[in-house]
Amino acid sequence: MTHTNPRPGCIFCEKPMDERLFTLKHAFACLDLHPVAPGHILVIPARHEASWFGLNQREQEAMLEILDRAREYLDVRYSPDGYTIGVNEGAAAGQTVFHVHLHLIPRYANDVDDPRGGIRGVLPGKQHYPIHTPDD
Repeated sequence: MTHTNPRPGCIFCEKPMDERLFTLKHAFACLDLHPVAPGHILVIPARHEASWFGLNQREQEAMLEILDRAREYLDVRYSPDGYTIGVNEGAAAGQTVFHVHLHLIPRYANDVDDPRGGIRGVLPGKQHYPIHTPDD
């Protein structure tokens, strides 16, 4: 796979083929170099683009197909109890590599004291909220 607009110095544009777990024409996956959990995978478009919203439909679909393959791989290899999936979009959201990438983070029972609220925990103090039941 070649990049249609590689950026010199971009760690994703320069990712060697032998470090890629899965590859399609428009996307690939690799292990995160600084994983927050065993098996943490990044799904990356082949074209250098900073924003998820700047990707075309084919690129987004390829990333979602790779996401499914990566989840199947992690299910077999790591048997996680759940997953957190996310994209840091822009500096205010914590994006530090400006080549969009989707995190697939395996989650394990008791990996945090209280996982309720999940991804809401990116904002301190916002993770916990009243739990609603189907009868509410």
